[in-house]
Amino acid sequence: MLTEQPNPRTENIDQLSTLEILTRMNEEDATVAFAVQKALPAVAQAVDAVTERIRQGGRLFYVGAGTSGRLGVLDAAECVPTFSVEPELVQAIIAGGKKALTTAIEGAEDDTDMGRADLLARGLTERDVVVGIAASGRTPYVLGAMDAANEIGAVTIGIACNVPSPLLEKVKIPIGVPVGAEVITGSTRLKAGTAQKMILNMISTATMINVGKVYGNLMVDVKVTNRKLADRARRIVSQVTGVDETEAARLLQEANNEVKTAIVVHRRRVTPDKARQLLREAGGRLRLVIDNAAHDS
Repeated sequence: MLTEQPNPRTENIDQLSTLEILTRMNEEDATVAFAVQKALPAVAQAVDAVTERIRQGGRLFYVGAGTSGRLGVLDAAECVPTFSVEPELVQAIIAGGKKALTTAIEGAEDDTDMGRADLLARGLTERDVVVGIAASGRTPYVLGAMDAANEIGAVTIGIACNVPSPLLEKVKIPIGVPVGAEVITGSTRLKAGTAQKMILNMISTATMINVGKVYGNLMVDVKVTNRKLADRARRIVSQVTGVDETEAARLLQEANNEVKTAIVVHRRRVTPDKARQLLREAGGRLRLVIDNAAHDS
């Protein structure tokens, strides 16, 4: 496997100074973006498939073990505050369960049947999308889950850093990212993990853009759960509407801290309930609502 090969560029890394170690690592990391760039057509295909299924009421599942599983958990968790989606919309399944987030669970990644069972326990349907994440491309837990997803008729996507690999051969949309040998032989939390995180960021972010969770490059569906996000919400409302932050705060209070609702209330001169109705009718796409503001003026 490519991910298990020794890296000739770091074979003397234990003899280098601290700065030289970091420089060598940085040089290796710089190659990751180029590997991901080559995979962009496949990533775009994956995003379009996820977007279509979510619009049809489907869900997105990440399945992985070890570092790959933890990256899936991270991306899924961050979708909730960033885009105000329900936790059920983007879900992560990691071999060994929640304990595996902080502790290595012996043998969990080798259990094919458990991968299948853990996924099916989420009530998987043919409307859902399942993304298998495995640097090696051959983790039994992930392969078991993908078999179950294929049998159900869900869209299956695989992200692997070994090409070819069993995972990429098993899924409908393979995303192969051969980042090459790691700085420390076999330590796929490094370049492989970086590549996987970049791709997961792309899949979730581009999908949320497609379904109307972003206006321009603004996080207009942000969930206000702390002071930092409240400040961000005020700035967004102020920037889109042109009002000062005091008025933006008033609009947000009137709209129950819903940024898009607050913007529509101001731009369309409607009540919060009417603003929500307009957004529902537009599929949540703020641009479709406020670009029509002239019709109500």
